Amino acid sequence: MMKFYKILAPLLLLVFAWHPLQAEEELLEPDKAFPFQVIIKDDTIHAEWNTADGYYLYRNKISLTTDTPGISLGEPQLPAGKIKQDEFFGEIEIYHHPISAQIPILREDNKVTEFELTAVYQGCADIGVCYPPIKKQIRLDLPAKSGGAVAALGALSESLGFGGGGGEDEILEPDQAFQFSMDVADPNTLVAYWQIAPDHYMYRGKISFDLPEGQNVQLGQVNLPAGEKKQDEFFGAIEVYHDQVKARLPLIRSGLEATPLQLTATYQGCAEKTGICYPPIKKTLNFNLPIATSLIATAEAATPSYQSEVVSEQDQIAASLASGNTLLIILTFFGFGLLLAFTPCVFPMIPILSSIIIGQGEHITTRKAFVMSLTYVLAMALTYTVAGVIAGMVGENLQAAFQNPWVLGSFAAVFVVLSLSMFGFYELQMPASVQSRLTEISNRQQGGHLAGVAIMGFLSALIVGPCVAAPLAGALIYIGQTGDAVLGGSALFALSLGMGAPLIAIGTSAGKLLPRAGAWMDAIKAVFGVMLLAVAIWMLDRVIPPAATMLLWAVLLIVSAVYMKALSPLSPDSSGWQKLGKGIGVVLLVIGSLELIGAAAGGRDYLQPLKGIGLGAAGAANTQQHLSLKRIKSVENLNAELAEASNQGKMVMFDFYADWCVYCKDYEKYVFTDPRVQQALSNVVLLQADVTANDAQDKALLKHVNVTAPPAILFFDKHGTEMRGYRLVGSMNADEFLAHVNKLTQP
Repeated sequence: MMKFYKILAPLLLLVFAWHPLQAEEELLEPDKAFPFQVIIKDDTIHAEWNTADGYYLYRNKISLTTDTPGISLGEPQLPAGKIKQDEFFGEIEIYHHPISAQIPILREDNKVTEFELTAVYQGCADIGVCYPPIKKQIRLDLPAKSGGAVAALGALSESLGFGGGGGEDEILEPDQAFQFSMDVADPNTLVAYWQIAPDHYMYRGKISFDLPEGQNVQLGQVNLPAGEKKQDEFFGAIEVYHDQVKARLPLIRSGLEATPLQLTATYQGCAEKTGICYPPIKKTLNFNLPIATSLIATAEAATPSYQSEVVSEQDQIAASLASGNTLLIILTFFGFGLLLAFTPCVFPMIPILSSIIIGQGEHITTRKAFVMSLTYVLAMALTYTVAGVIAGMVGENLQAAFQNPWVLGSFAAVFVVLSLSMFGFYELQMPASVQSRLTEISNRQQGGHLAGVAIMGFLSALIVGPCVAAPLAGALIYIGQTGDAVLGGSALFALSLGMGAPLIAIGTSAGKLLPRAGAWMDAIKAVFGVMLLAVAIWMLDRVIPPAATMLLWAVLLIVSAVYMKALSPLSPDSSGWQKLGKGIGVVLLVIGSLELIGAAAGGRDYLQPLKGIGLGAAGAANTQQHLSLKRIKSVENLNAELAEASNQGKMVMFDFYADWCVYCKDYEKYVFTDPRVQQALSNVVLLQADVTANDAQDKALLKHVNVTAPPAILFFDKHGTEMRGYRLVGSMNADEFLAHVNKLTQP
């Protein structure tokens, strides 16, 4: 009996295991489940997947790329798939049957005769087993460009009287001259692609896209690359495209669910050699938009694949506004404001508000200090909100209009007037009539009335803090794309309140902790008097030469040191506070002297007054070189430079600068002088636009690339298309900037 069980047990195990073993044997190898082959015909890759029965491919998991220099690939032209509810990816398009795709080959170097194609795709079996991504690397030979077809059609051209009989003038059908395709790059983005035949061109200004009414989707701002300048006999000076062009179409959805979409594309072009211009071409296409995670586009799908993984910080913030959770949006932007509260563009508001509170003297109460602080911050926040909504809706930066020498000089003079009434500690005596008049003016401006405080908050928002940071840029992008001034303005107001919250705390505490009378009161007023003068110098730094700024700092520090008795001997019975004051005065005297020496020696940085100063060769060696950025002024200049860089196969960095932009000066002093940054950008075309004047050409250039105000740094690929995911807005130190650039310049 025991022997019988020993024989029966293995047989039973084999029977129970037979079914899964059989299923495993029936599961095909990846190459048999998804046989893949490619051929090249007429500079087009024809890829085929002969998917076996009972298997399917994911449409959005198909990727065809090449790293071969001199060769790039257009957008794959894939057929529409069947919608499936996938347990891993949700609602997604799949292919159950054999499919084919056409990918245009873009020859940047006609000497290249072969290249390596990398194909990545993924699929599943209907029984529920999914394969890992399949990667194939295939070496392909490029056929020589044939003139047979050209010669055959050349005879027709000559017989019709269009050609010169040279055999190179051909009359192509519109769809041959301008091969058009469009695809869904992601749930919020369409990508249009044209492969333009040789000796043909398309008009940039004739490209348009329309959505029929009644759809739950709207078009955002279409991202068309810059074209080449051409003098056209019909339209005059225009922009045209040769070879190929991509356009990114961001979509603004009213809901996140999957939805059908119909779109009409219109375009027009001409043949250069024959002089034939085609009538406008219209194509109507239908798409199935998959489920979205946001209501507006967040990625630059019209750029190469290495960019699709990167979304700039401001675009991420803009996308977050479309989440629909208003309370979360308000809290998030309030948090952004708290982070921005102590940046160089907001920090100077602290002594402004504090001096208003201090100027009230011993009559100020905690409640009055709170009301005045709140009034100041609300006026500032309302100004930021209105200015931001205007900038988002019409693309005009209201704050930039106030950054001119007359306005900044006048506001700096107000600060000087405010400070004069606080110098009792320094014993700065003026004629009684003049002193009383200045005190009267300053007391009115210091907020004796809430209207005066509100005016100071309004002016501070417009004049003191014009810098653009990523949260502000994100809100402006959202307003510009959607026209939703209510939600965008609410986010800006919350951002401004976050920036002002520390000001309210500081202003209120000043009213609570302020000593009532006596020497301490005079000392505190004197400190804030000096701080106001420092703010005045900080503002004038935007419009006066660096040497003049260093001289003003030297005068302020040295005079302050003298009044703190840095040069006077201490009496034997001096108190500890007097000794501390003298010590601080000596430090200020030394720093002021260094500023004076630096200004006399040609220094340019008041934070590093002795930088670059030395004797002979040693001094020259210590002087840091600056990036050589070519200044441009107009849209035409930019397009010409992008075209030239594209011809050279180089990337472009485009920096927006203004004298009144604090962050821009940080880039100039501490980032663009870094040898590591210079090395990383050694093979990049460097352009810069100085928009200090904010004239008509500056505004047109800013609007052309959708920049509200500096600081902003844009990067363009070797084809002249902006890599928007790598756009920089706001401040960044040398290490952060270097890491950012290395992502673009290193393979």
